[in-house]
Amino acid sequence: MANIPIWPGSSSFHPGDTPFGFYDYNPDFQQDADRVAKFSALRLGYPIENVELQDINFYAAFEEAVTVYSNELFGYQQRENYLTLEGSENSYGGTHSNLNNAVITPSLGPIIALSQQYATEAGTGGNVNWYSGSIELTASIQDYDLDVWAADNGLTGSDVEITRVFFQGPPAVSQMYSPYGAGGVGFDGEAVAYATPGMGGGYATTYLLMPVSYDLQMLQEIELSNTVRLSNFTFQLINNKLRIFPVPTYESYRWRIWFNYLLNSERFEASVDVNPSKIGNISQMPYRNIDYDTINSVGRSWIFEYTLALVKEILGYVRGKYGTIPIPGAEVTLNQSDLLASATTDKTALIERLRAYFDDTSRQSLLERRQAESVARQSELGQVPMTIYVG
Repeated sequence: MANIPIWPGSSSFHPGDTPFGFYDYNPDFQQDADRVAKFSALRLGYPIENVELQDINFYAAFEEAVTVYSNELFGYQQRENYLTLEGSENSYGGTHSNLNNAVITPSLGPIIALSQQYATEAGTGGNVNWYSGSIELTASIQDYDLDVWAADNGLTGSDVEITRVFFQGPPAVSQMYSPYGAGGVGFDGEAVAYATPGMGGGYATTYLLMPVSYDLQMLQEIELSNTVRLSNFTFQLINNKLRIFPVPTYESYRWRIWFNYLLNSERFEASVDVNPSKIGNISQMPYRNIDYDTINSVGRSWIFEYTLALVKEILGYVRGKYGTIPIPGAEVTLNQSDLLASATTDKTALIERLRAYFDDTSRQSLLERRQAESVARQSELGQVPMTIYVG
């Protein structure tokens, strides 16, 4: 067996000593690498006991600990900010190609995008076009297949979704006569479309312009009269099969039933943006490996402890190659199981502590704490005696 040197009690870090080299050229990382190696070795019993590792084992554990801290931190940031960043640009070298140190303010963008979908369905806006179509009523025919209408217009029935059906009768204003009264009594019998505003033209003998409020009342009266006194169509729509009530008669021949519709394909296209340069899932959020020199003392303390847990694990695997080592007159039993059990426990506890810390500082938790502080402050101020003013 080759005589492989073990930890001599000191080390000197150089770029390239870690497996991935994520932080090798960061001055703070270079300084802390040897300090963490010494810290871990001393915690494992050196120099009373040998530590069967080399400096690169300590450096690898240190790099992994920083990366785990970075992943936990930015994983938390991704959960906090995904709704705000979803759909934004994620191009390398662009404005938002690295969000490590960005201050992200929640925006109303996702809510507005969602409200556009509701507006589309309500017919009050949105980002999907509404189209109009019509069918001509036929005497004695009550049922009309809108899939046939779609095919005649080059559309697929399954792609058409009817959003509104209505019968548009003659507008009330077309049934109203000129507002220029003849001699101040009644109307002159000329339709509005043929009356000339002002003092010239028209057929009235005198030009007495009636109030606009009178016209509005007339329009309302005509509309109400048509609704109550005349037949009005209603409908039943099931699976693009339109049934008209009442059954059209000869008098309604060539009248038309109008409807609005949208295309399901356009709705899908409006809700799906296939663009590889935009953030479409959480793995595309532009967070990079953390800059080690930006980590404060609280974060570094956690990294040092996690490094020690990783070193225990590595040392446990090394010592597990042999259960005992023979020495003159006796045997030495190694502590592989103790090291691995301790490493597993420490790693789990450290991860849980870090996640709990991040959860306590989440946007929701901080707002809840601020609200509780506000309530407590108001309660405290309520106990202060009110000053009595004497004039």
